[in-house]
Amino acid sequence: MDELLAYIARSLVDNPDAVKVTKKITSSDITLELSVAPEDVGKVIGKGGKIAKAIRLLVSAAAVNADKKVNVDILG
Repeated sequence: MDELLAYIARSLVDNPDAVKVTKKITSSDITLELSVAPEDVGKVIGKGGKIAKAIRLLVSAAAVNADKKVNVDILG
């Protein structure tokens, strides 16, 4: 899941070297923190959050077998 998130983010941003994904696992969920360069935050979020919503949907679909809820946090 974290590799998928990193791949998607790197394809969207101008500075792919600044993309970092941190995984935090608890008993009930998994949180993926996506960190991008400040100038690329808008590209990852998109107008009205449409791109961020699509990213969250893709990651959630990829995590179906994990039996845990997956959250994606975007940091700038």
